Amino acid sequence: MKAWVLTEPAPIEEHPLELTELLMPQPGAHEVRVRVQVCGICRTDLHIAEGELPAGKERLVLGHEIVGVVDEVGEGVTRVRAGEKVGVTWLGRTCGVCKHCLAGRENYCPDFQATGCDLDGGFAEYTLAHEEAVFSLEGIPQSDESLAPLLCAGVAGHCAFRMLTMEAGERLGLYGYGPTAYYVQRIADHLGLSVCVSSRSARNRDRAQRNGAAWVGNAADDPPPDLEAAIVFPPAGDLVELALRHLKLGGVLVLAPVAMSLIRIEDYSTNLWGRDIRTLYNVNRRDAEEILQFAREIDLSLGTEVFPFEACQEGMIRVRRGEISEANAAVRI
Repeated sequence: MKAWVLTEPAPIEEHPLELTELLMPQPGAHEVRVRVQVCGICRTDLHIAEGELPAGKERLVLGHEIVGVVDEVGEGVTRVRAGEKVGVTWLGRTCGVCKHCLAGRENYCPDFQATGCDLDGGFAEYTLAHEEAVFSLEGIPQSDESLAPLLCAGVAGHCAFRMLTMEAGERLGLYGYGPTAYYVQRIADHLGLSVCVSSRSARNRDRAQRNGAAWVGNAADDPPPDLEAAIVFPPAGDLVELALRHLKLGGVLVLAPVAMSLIRIEDYSTNLWGRDIRTLYNVNRRDAEEILQFAREIDLSLGTEVFPFEACQEGMIRVRRGEISEANAAVRI
């Protein structure tokens, strides 16, 4: 089969990926082989390709926003069937026996393995996945290209959102407005929350306004109404105290990035005391299944620029340079 293989981490403009032939993978016990149709291009793929996030294996196949069809199942597989349309996310494999896995918090498993980082991913014609890491996409009225980013940005956003406990009518603040925040906004609206969006980008503020946000602005210059909870998406540490400043007592702030610049709290008593900070760490099955169910009920589609398989690396370069025309990018296999 054909696959894009990371030979050695380097700036993406130096073309560290090589299009090559690999042996067809064979599913073992409780594994399925997926014939990949579309795989999204995520910025995490760039971090791995460029060495900012260490790869878990040599000659790695990147890609963790996988939409495809089950091609073959291994011994003991019961969750999916051959011919079923499925998605594979960042969650690749966990131990299944630690206290976190047994409590449904497998995102904290010490043996967590990530698709396209520790395990070969979707920039290939076929990929293997453990059956517990495969999710049915049957009955979701979205194109494959639109589904791919939902499997990363959507799942991660929903995991962050599920760390909050909110009631209809309460205000949720979103700091930053990329695809992840968009998915959170759509679900929060569906659940009757009032969504306030802060962004430095005029274009993103316009998008949030068009998508029905109750308040839109740049919180650094124009404070939002008091919030019951908030999520910070950009890896900007200086946003943390700003977001805390707008939380009511008892409020919760979730930090969604995988990395963040220096966080400094200058005024503990006024801005942090009586408020909680939580961090998103990997993703879990429950939240992936829940957002896919939401996608069957409400429109979660978002524009995606599609590149042919042979142009995968060029698509990654375009994403790095911010030259894509849509909110997301994906590769059609």
